[in-house]
Amino acid sequence: MRFLLHRPLHKLSALSSSTSLLMASKQLLKSAPFTNPSPPSPQNHLFHSHRLVFSAFPPKPTSKARPFCLRTNGYSYASPATVKAPKPAHLEITDEQRRESLTKKLKEIGIDDEICVPAQYGHLICPMCEGGDSEEKSLSMFIEKDWSYATWQCHRRKCDWKGRTMAFAGSKSSYEKSKNSTTDKTKREITVESLGLEPLCEEVLAFFLERGISRETVVRNKVMQKRCFTPEQIYIAFTYWRNGKLISCKYRDINKKFWQEKDTERIFYGLDDIMDTNDIIIVEGEMDKLAMEEAGYCNCVSVPDGAPPKASPPDKDVPPEEQDTKYQFLWNCKEYLKKESRIILATDGDGPGQALAEELARRLGRERCWRVSWPKKNNQVEHFKDANEVLMYLGPDVLKEVIENAELYPIRGLFRFQDYYDEINAYYHRTYKHDCGVKTGWRDLDELYKVVPGELTIVTGVPNSGKSEWIDALLCNLYERYDWKFALCSMENKVREHARKLLEKHIQKPFFDGRYGGPAERMSVEEFEQGKQWLNETFHLIRCEDDSLPNIKWVLDLARAAVLRHGVRGLVIDPYNELDHQRPPNQTETEYVSEMLTNVKRFAQHHACHVWFVAHPRQLHHWVGGPPNLYDISGSAHFINKCDNGIVIHRNRDPDAGELDKVQVCVRKVRNKVAGTIGDAYLTYDRATGRYMDIP
Repeated sequence: MRFLLHRPLHKLSALSSSTSLLMASKQLLKSAPFTNPSPPSPQNHLFHSHRLVFSAFPPKPTSKARPFCLRTNGYSYASPATVKAPKPAHLEITDEQRRESLTKKLKEIGIDDEICVPAQYGHLICPMCEGGDSEEKSLSMFIEKDWSYATWQCHRRKCDWKGRTMAFAGSKSSYEKSKNSTTDKTKREITVESLGLEPLCEEVLAFFLERGISRETVVRNKVMQKRCFTPEQIYIAFTYWRNGKLISCKYRDINKKFWQEKDTERIFYGLDDIMDTNDIIIVEGEMDKLAMEEAGYCNCVSVPDGAPPKASPPDKDVPPEEQDTKYQFLWNCKEYLKKESRIILATDGDGPGQALAEELARRLGRERCWRVSWPKKNNQVEHFKDANEVLMYLGPDVLKEVIENAELYPIRGLFRFQDYYDEINAYYHRTYKHDCGVKTGWRDLDELYKVVPGELTIVTGVPNSGKSEWIDALLCNLYERYDWKFALCSMENKVREHARKLLEKHIQKPFFDGRYGGPAERMSVEEFEQGKQWLNETFHLIRCEDDSLPNIKWVLDLARAAVLRHGVRGLVIDPYNELDHQRPPNQTETEYVSEMLTNVKRFAQHHACHVWFVAHPRQLHHWVGGPPNLYDISGSAHFINKCDNGIVIHRNRDPDAGELDKVQVCVRKVRNKVAGTIGDAYLTYDRATGRYMDIP
């Protein structure tokens, strides 16, 4: 007699049962040959598995029987006893029209034909069975060369979905439902006697004992065995019960392969144990469910089909019940799960196990789910993978502690402060020196304003006050002190003019000999060439080369690329009114500005990039020469409401009021008191070099 435990027990004890995936279709059953569906002939049409032969213009009837109708794929066929044969109509339909119609019909039933080539067989993932656990491309697809019809068939034996549709054969496609459809197939009823199950022998009981599972636990969970005589061996049988009735049975062989009884309903293993509980534990395998009981938790169930290779995309909706074949057991047990207020997901710690936890949480509701963290092994790098491993190597007390320390399952967008402890600690200890802001390079202004990564600064001022010049000077200071790089979206400046201004500030010499330079010496050719290299390494230009205006999304997309590719730390958008501000007819300018600034702030925070946004004030009818207010910005009060910092640059124009080269930097808003405060700072402006300097 060859038994399951043919190997030495000490070797079997290292096996992990919960990591095995369900292999019924691959191990118990031989796969059907992968043949392509034959293209239909004009006389051979498949309609819900019926074959129907008819002629477009049938002969004169020989019977006067009452006319009847046969419903086909959009056509109704009536006996010609009372209907005259229509004259053929010659309508010219192009291949493109047929393609559009056929593609629309295929997408309605979940088939994406974009990768299929007409007149060739293509293989896709079946929308009914989703390719099973391995996600194989089991759906064979054929499209006629002129796009007049398509046929398909899934070659997974557990699915076998097939059908056809025609481009202009009516509004519905003709196809058979998948074998996995729970609504069409009567589930097979089984009993212990009909399956030939028997109590476990001592050798199999010893196998469980080696894995830390007692005889009492095995017997209470009705684990049995089944003998096979060709070849001669014993299979472990995990029996699935509901309300005391045997629903299904899952087997394990000597090679740790699993399969289930065919045509039985999929339910949780141990379902009756959660009938009267409010808290439950869900594990990935039957051995893990038994291990949980050894730790004192009987309110535990196991999924029947193992884990998927990966989780679905976050933006993909949960399929409806009739199409959610992989997780049909959840729908079959929904009455048991509705009342559960706390669901602990104790799936395996590997990738598939975490994917299973994510899929379960999506369907059960993340708000009532918790998750466990498996303890580390002795090497402090790897973790134990599942409940049975923890029980075997660390004992039931540690497994109980794992469940007691389960954490809330994360919900996207919902956090606790402890999720940010690392960031808060780094802020307190100033691990990252720029978190509290970097100095501007001007003594008086540093007391009022610091540049903090991830913040938005709005800069305004009347025309010709030097807003853009001041920002350029600030960027040069940040480069000299901190080696920052910048992205410039400056629509008012020609590239050559902007290059001149930056080079003058960096080299501290005028670009040309001329009146504005005065007696200062012009930069040399060598200095000019070195300056060009500095420009190229420090600044990255965002410019729209055609005659269209860029919008804010286009600017932020390119700025994001500059951050990721070049390590940019600052972005300048100068000015607001040079952007394209088209908006929906039902959106006001105030609403548009609010949404736009929200997107800018999200960009800044996500990429730790400081943004300077230049906005002009509206026309000042009663201006008397003083600096404008932030509320004077054209467009919306949201410019001051949304920004982190608000600065007004003002230059004196009245000789009687003071020096003409004296620049007033008015800090009118600082959201973060660590970085500054409201006040005024004064700088002098060097016309020859465009530099701003502290007043002695």
